[in-house]
Amino acid sequence: MESGISRFDDWKLKRFWCAVACREHVKLGIAGGFTQVGHGKRGPLERMMLGDGIVYYSPTETMGGVQKCQMFTSIGLIKDRRIYQFEMSPGFTPYRRDVFYFDAQDTPIKPLLASLSFTRDQRRWGYKFQFGLFEIERNDFALILSRMNPGLAAKFNVARG
Repeated sequence: MESGISRFDDWKLKRFWCAVACREHVKLGIAGGFTQVGHGKRGPLERMMLGDGIVYYSPTETMGGVQKCQMFTSIGLIKDRRIYQFEMSPGFTPYRRDVFYFDAQDTPIKPLLASLSFTRDQRRWGYKFQFGLFEIERNDFALILSRMNPGLAAKFNVARG
């Protein structure tokens, strides 16, 4: 039985995901070591597997807020196979998965628009983000990682496959 992932050296990336949440919520996820997508729905989390890479894009600073963020705000990997519920308030028990988050600096998306496969249509670059979670290409993940944590990105090149 696999016990999960506790450090970068333990993983082999298979698939890569981009999740969308306000920066404030992403920071809560980093602090708690979890991901929660689609307002707590289980279905999107079931698409992810142990060892998959995940990056968060934050369009705004706060939920429903008008202050733009437009940055990638976290990056990591799915830590284990478990999907679980967590009571945030009475009657609201969203589903979560544990994530091993890397040390990373927030990274603006605009300088990357022409390079990322999912934003090349620069007039409609925000279209994919409305889905809340979508699969991205390995090269996109590698590019984002290189901007968020250059030292780890060099190690990622060795860990490919």
